[in-house]
Amino acid sequence: MNFNSKTVSQITGLSLRQIGYWDATHFIKPSVREASGYGSVKLYSFIDLIQFKVSKTLKDNGVSLQKIKKAITYLKKNMPEIEKPLAELKFLTDGSTIFVITKDSKEIIDTLNHGQIVFVFALGEIMEELKGKVIELQKERGYTVTVKGKSYSVILHEDTEDGGYWIECSEFSGCISQGDTVEEALDMIKDAIKGHLEIIDKDRKKTLKVKRAS
Repeated sequence: MNFNSKTVSQITGLSLRQIGYWDATHFIKPSVREASGYGSVKLYSFIDLIQFKVSKTLKDNGVSLQKIKKAITYLKKNMPEIEKPLAELKFLTDGSTIFVITKDSKEIIDTLNHGQIVFVFALGEIMEELKGKVIELQKERGYTVTVKGKSYSVILHEDTEDGGYWIECSEFSGCISQGDTVEEALDMIKDAIKGHLEIIDKDRKKTLKVKRAS
């Protein structure tokens, strides 16, 4: 899955303004698709989500963005094999220093050269939390709409790329629509169902006309 800025905000708890600022300052940029002009949509990957969440966790525990950037610069210089440190390494922090646990658990790199370890968070736990939120977004939501006095079951899906929702009525093949809100999506699928019913009615009348003519 790919994620637009709004979905990233929902999953990570970061504001849209913060996400935009981190992109503009080249801290965490969208790795799937960058904005290419007015109205274009940025798309982030799951790896980007991990970077966002790790950065937010560090900030929530007192580490400034400046210090995080300094630590990442150090890691990229001294561990060039690690492409995205925020998504690949385990961190510890005391609020002023960021420590990185290397493959040798006994060896700890102090990326800012001072501090006492009082807080630790596991990358695995962050990944599982993010996966849970992504799965929650993917869950189908069932609704019932009424068109011309008859009820139809429809399924709503969140669009994590373009934003808003897409919705389908499985009773009719290809009966799909979309909307920026749940309410709009439900209204749009009603129009789609009406269109399918009109086509079915026309085909039925055409069939009857042919039968009578024969």
